[in-house]
Amino acid sequence: GEWRIEHQRLKWKVLEDFADACVQAGIPRTRDFNRGDNEGVDYFEVNQRSGWRWNTSKAFLRAAEKRPNLTLWHSTHVMELEMSAGEKPRCTGVRVERPGEGELTAHASREVILSAGAIGSPQLLQLSGIGPADLLREHDIPVVADLPGVGENLQDHLQIRSVYKVHGAKTLNTMANSLTGKARIGLEYLIKRSGPMSMAPSQLCLFTRSSEEYKHANIEYHVQPLSLDAFGQPLHDFPAITASVCNLNPTSRGTVRIRSRDSKTAPAIAPNYLSTEEDRKVAADSLRVTRRIAEQQAFAKYQPEEFKPGAQYQTDDELAKLAGDIGTTIFHPVGTTRMGREDDHMAVVDPKLRVRGVAGLRVVDAGVMPTITSGNTNSPTLMIAEKAASWILESK
Repeated sequence: GEWRIEHQRLKWKVLEDFADACVQAGIPRTRDFNRGDNEGVDYFEVNQRSGWRWNTSKAFLRAAEKRPNLTLWHSTHVMELEMSAGEKPRCTGVRVERPGEGELTAHASREVILSAGAIGSPQLLQLSGIGPADLLREHDIPVVADLPGVGENLQDHLQIRSVYKVHGAKTLNTMANSLTGKARIGLEYLIKRSGPMSMAPSQLCLFTRSSEEYKHANIEYHVQPLSLDAFGQPLHDFPAITASVCNLNPTSRGTVRIRSRDSKTAPAIAPNYLSTEEDRKVAADSLRVTRRIAEQQAFAKYQPEEFKPGAQYQTDDELAKLAGDIGTTIFHPVGTTRMGREDDHMAVVDPKLRVRGVAGLRVVDAGVMPTITSGNTNSPTLMIAEKAASWILESK
């Protein structure tokens, strides 16, 4: 189909040895993470085409951009949804601001499809009078539909980024911190479309259990032959790997709530990571799993040194606190416009993604997931979109 999936076009010796260490630690090798039981270790399959990133624009829009019934507006700020009054309110369009044109209204003859993501969609709904009534009144927004679930139920995968210094290993830190190394990387990509420039955000993947009490894999690793203090920061000047681990099934729940009726004011995002005892326990145990892997014989030749969080931290409380200190989002927010049955008062959309109490409006993005997926969210979100497309066509 349109959504292209390929094997990665690179290998790293230090990652191969980390995978061997996983096997020694009791984690099996796998060649397919999508066989029902995803426990195991191997390289990620990636959304690429011959070493180039493959995205939704390339997959779905390029083939359709010449259609007469498709117009794309970029650099356009959506301000709010337009609503008509009545016994059952109807969404009739969207009000936007375009460079050089000012404010405009795009009118819908049939439906408006809101796909602004698990952060943007609840913000726009709230700005348009759809959401918790008390929150809307606080900002002097007329209540169109009192839906208490809008902006609630936020879930995300918190990645806990352990960094290990290694000795005698080739990593991106050392390769990319010299002009010669950068030239070699560029040349390999130019000739073969392979190597570090073809790297996806993470290379080695493993699913396993944080403890024996779990019957299925409940944590996922994204392992990279590099390290840095934070996203966007320079690579460290020493060889290192990063073994990021996330709790696949967090029990913590957060919120997305507007702070102003001004659409250009960012909403308040409160993920509430590690707010439950179970999530703190999984975080501490997952750091111990990382250590157990790094201690295996297959990885011993690199003399791994735990740079973050630091081997001196051992207790559950210490590790849970450090997990919060070194943890970051893995960009998997979901759940803030959850779908549900008619008797679920916190559900925002029905099983066909139509907004409760409002005609002519659907939400189609990761926000509709009632519970976060036990893995990455990109492809599942596209599956939601394809399913929604079939429902929209049926409703003609």
